[in-house]
Amino acid sequence: MANLKITPAQEKAVKSEGFLRNRGTDNFSARIITVNGKITAAQQKLIGDAAEKFGRGEVLFTSRMTIEIPGIPYEKIRDFQDYIAKEGLFTGGTGAKVRPVVSCKGTVCIHGTIDSFEISEEIHKRFFLDYNSVKLPHKFKVAVGGCPNNCVKPDLNDLGIVGQMVPNYDKDLCMGCKKCAVEDTCPMGAAKVVDGILEMSDECKNCGKCIGKCNFDAIPDGERGYKIFIGGMWGKRPQVAKPLSKIFKSPKEVYDVIEKMLLLYREQGQTRERVAQTVNRIGFENVEAQLLSDEIMERKDKILNADLH
Repeated sequence: MANLKITPAQEKAVKSEGFLRNRGTDNFSARIITVNGKITAAQQKLIGDAAEKFGRGEVLFTSRMTIEIPGIPYEKIRDFQDYIAKEGLFTGGTGAKVRPVVSCKGTVCIHGTIDSFEISEEIHKRFFLDYNSVKLPHKFKVAVGGCPNNCVKPDLNDLGIVGQMVPNYDKDLCMGCKKCAVEDTCPMGAAKVVDGILEMSDECKNCGKCIGKCNFDAIPDGERGYKIFIGGMWGKRPQVAKPLSKIFKSPKEVYDVIEKMLLLYREQGQTRERVAQTVNRIGFENVEAQLLSDEIMERKDKILNADLH
């Protein structure tokens, strides 16, 4: 055991800046924010250099796609921050506030239906940065998934976004083929020819795989959208989030819902209560009604300026 000399007050102060004490030592892991799990080659090189210069030459990756460098002495924390700032990097990602945004690679993935990097970067700017000083009841995690494959598990976050591609199906063009290319393509078995006509069931996840597959152009294209889930939680008391009842058509609508959820959570959540617990306590239908109206935005300044949590 090392001769510990860091006080609890010092430890708490640097933790708020993203430095987590390494157990049994006076060294810390620096949590570097990657915006959405994406860094440049220059940043990657600098991170490696920083790990050797200030830490013990190791780089760790967290479940929220941030980067941690362990083994940094307390007295080198400021020098470390100045060093990584040369490539626009900074530390953080702790506390009862919006946590680092997680995104899948839907922007470049063959399954992606939305530009997940663009959406997640904008969420980072608007809510991780701009809401950084806003105290919440507890941590608030956001994940952006580019398609219904749910690789980053949006429905296990406080708020999750899942890209949608809603097929435009024209029944009048369906020829009821005995071997239907759309039916063969659908991974969910949601598309089936019944009594000579293609039917789409509620099992459809809007993955977009059926678009363009019909030989008679019954599904020529689709409409991009965003499904939003609220109230997910992992950990000791896991809970799967519920989706809001509508599919949103634009990123602006998504950002509006996120801001309303943050305001609702700050105003109506109890200190140390996760979003899932707030939703359970006041009712999903109640929360959804508030998120689909603009009433809470009229109280925005009052909610942000209130002495809460």
